Amino acid sequence: MLSVREISENIEQDTLAPWAAKSSQAVRDSEEAADDLRTAFQRDRDRIIHSTPFRKLKHKTQVYLCPGDHYRTRLTHSMEVSQIARTIARALRLNEDLTEAAALGHDLGHTPFGHAGERAINSYTGHFKHNEQSLRVVELYGRKGKGLNLTREVRDAIVNHTGSTMPKTLEGQVVRRCDRIAYLCHDFDDGCKVGIIGPEKLPGIVAMRLGTEPSQILDVLVHNIVELSLNQPQIIIDKYYEEAVEEFRNFMFDYIYCSPQLTVEHNKAEHVVRTLMDLYMESPQLLPREYGELADRFGLQQTVVDFVGGLTDAGAVQLFNKHYIPII
Repeated sequence: MLSVREISENIEQDTLAPWAAKSSQAVRDSEEAADDLRTAFQRDRDRIIHSTPFRKLKHKTQVYLCPGDHYRTRLTHSMEVSQIARTIARALRLNEDLTEAAALGHDLGHTPFGHAGERAINSYTGHFKHNEQSLRVVELYGRKGKGLNLTREVRDAIVNHTGSTMPKTLEGQVVRRCDRIAYLCHDFDDGCKVGIIGPEKLPGIVAMRLGTEPSQILDVLVHNIVELSLNQPQIIIDKYYEEAVEEFRNFMFDYIYCSPQLTVEHNKAEHVVRTLMDLYMESPQLLPREYGELADRFGLQQTVVDFVGGLTDAGAVQLFNKHYIPII
């Protein structure tokens, strides 16, 4: 009698596109007995959701530091990427479970304070990329130091969701596309709520080709990707819209990501992260015990990067206050 997992794997073979990733063919670096209920990619998704780094995302900045309850965090960003990517994957008959796992795990290596924290660690070490750190987190942390042992397909999609290398699977390429679409739309939406920008400031090419409302922009881009990629072994977006997306991104860097309003707070955040890096490099005995024990395995600087980079915004501020602000 077939197990539930085997039935699911057979359904994938019968219903997914020929070029979709099949969970029955997924590979782990460390072999494990198959689960009776879940496919390999479903198991990866569950391991990510139940991991400590995933839970921490709810207290990590997306763009706006401590903005209140109605703005995106790194967790809600990951969930929005997952929702958009799953919609596209299902429409294209790709593997929705692989897509979901990669989307939910793609930012596990993000630092406190978003890209401000990433810049701080990068300036300190000379090289730090959150996508590479995401891969490091799932490979080396969790399950009592054994790592999550995710499939190669999910790990490839995680590390290549940004950067110069494209994911090997179409599911990973969908996540890569949707990450950019999601953050541009929701960061623009939050920017309007904060009052930094408004729809009237959008460049003409963006307003004319994509629209002026985040939901409208999402709808246009998702439909275009599905229409052009359907029954094709590649993920395609019309150049007409891709040009507008690139102009949208440039606009967001000019008016949001590098805006004077945010730069002041981001500079403070970078100072907190660099100061904590200095502290633990000079006084490694202050590291939590489990990290102190990892210094022999990874080296002191990498261990400090892993610890500080894994902090939430509030956790970083609390440690900074504990060591540098007097109690009155």
